Amino acid sequence: ADICFTSTSIPKMLVNIQMQSKAIGYTGCITQMCFLLLFAGLDDFLLAVMAYGRFVAICRPLHYTIVMNPQLCMWMVLVSFVISALHALLQGLMVLHLSFCTDLEIPHFICELNQVVHRACSDTFLNDVVIYFAAVLLAIGPLAGILYSYSKIVSTIRAISSDEGRLKAFSTCGSHLSVVSLFYCTCLGVYLSSATAHNSHSTAAASVMYTVVT
Repeated sequence: ADICFTSTSIPKMLVNIQMQSKAIGYTGCITQMCFLLLFAGLDDFLLAVMAYGRFVAICRPLHYTIVMNPQLCMWMVLVSFVISALHALLQGLMVLHLSFCTDLEIPHFICELNQVVHRACSDTFLNDVVIYFAAVLLAIGPLAGILYSYSKIVSTIRAISSDEGRLKAFSTCGSHLSVVSLFYCTCLGVYLSSATAHNSHSTAAASVMYTVVT
């Protein structure tokens, strides 16, 4: 998912740098936007699934192989992909109904949904409503699951008597927590903050953090 996510933006960015051209066609822009939404949503859900896996491993270690069986893992990945694909399809179809003026300039290094919608010449009220509703539903939901999982993990780790045991248990969560913090802080900052939506430099910088750095 991460490889596909970065592959939707980095190759085009490198071509732009090499060719000294920032142009992208309408079809290419919409296609890039849809794939970004698909794999960003998939990343979002998989981070929550990974948090649940760590919760089971640390809080229910003896039941791990029973709870996290291959069938459950397959279904969680499948559901995550289907929801992400439906969301990307919905947003893409709604953008296709917008009308755009010629010679548009998107103050960004990728065709991001927020930026594309706000460059439309037609009314974008419905698009904005769907964007914010989807952001709350698809971002806050998994984030709540992650926070709940880690609240239980922290409680369990605090109950471990030895320092070595606590360090070992927490070390399994370090990389995941780093990516979760970076991904959510920058991603939610782009999509939920009306202030950053009109600030091209901060929006682009935040997007680089969650599309490239993570």
